[in-house]
Amino acid sequence: MTHPPRRGVPNIPPDPNPRKPRFPLPPGSWDCHIHLFGPASRFPFAPESPYVSEDALPQDYLAMQDVLGLSRAVVVSGGGYGTDYSHLQWVLEDFGDRLRGIMLPREDLRPEEIAMLDRIGVRGLRMFGAPPGNEWDHLPRIDARLAAMAREAGWHVQYHSITRDDIEHAADLLLTLPGRIVVDHFGMFDPRLGLDQPGFKAILRMLDSGRVWIKLSGPMRAAREEDFPYPSMTRFAHALVAHAPERMLWGTDWPHVQMNGRIMPNDGDLLDLLAEWVPDDATRYRILTENPLDLYD
Repeated sequence: MTHPPRRGVPNIPPDPNPRKPRFPLPPGSWDCHIHLFGPASRFPFAPESPYVSEDALPQDYLAMQDVLGLSRAVVVSGGGYGTDYSHLQWVLEDFGDRLRGIMLPREDLRPEEIAMLDRIGVRGLRMFGAPPGNEWDHLPRIDARLAAMAREAGWHVQYHSITRDDIEHAADLLLTLPGRIVVDHFGMFDPRLGLDQPGFKAILRMLDSGRVWIKLSGPMRAAREEDFPYPSMTRFAHALVAHAPERMLWGTDWPHVQMNGRIMPNDGDLLDLLAEWVPDDATRYRILTENPLDLYD
């Protein structure tokens, strides 16, 4: 199992030479999960952050996006800034034509803040799972009051597991929340445990509710013992797409933080991996273009 790099040791940077994917992307394709950091002189990391990163600036990401043939992206507030949304606000105000945002909420988030953030492109609140006493304790947990505020604004709740069994224990609680739920990175279960494991069965049960979306992103987050192409994830991708293609999303997870000690993937290769997971052109079009519009636009 990998752990967050020691505080103060920057994450290794993403591959600076993204390769064009082997298949043409449909116009209007979305990358539904990226993180941005910096400039550090203006937006320092939170003291409690378990990691730090070199700058990963909007203009750097957008240049990479142009190479890949993507059109839109969803900026997800990472744990590095905690619940301070000033960095996300700056990104969306200055670069928001092609971007939408997901924020980390404070417990006392006010409706007028949600209204302001909605105007600049925020579309959801991110919540975390993990047992108490871990390095992510400063991040928001599942909160029904905040979820109700999100639904009132037309937003969704985005859930991120920390440990590999989080999703099986959080599923029932997530389904009690009002509104729509998006699950990060396949659900972060342990792929070595197979399709019949409780965590994956919980994800299928959540999909059956009709209001849960899964991100086919970050396969390296679940397959922690593997490097690209993360072969143990293929059968899970096939099963999820067959189960609910209308509620699948895809994202690069650029700039791929917490990959110290592992091989950094090339983002063009990650798009080609999607084509292997989803060989049907019409279904891939749906995942890259139609499904994101339902949530973010």
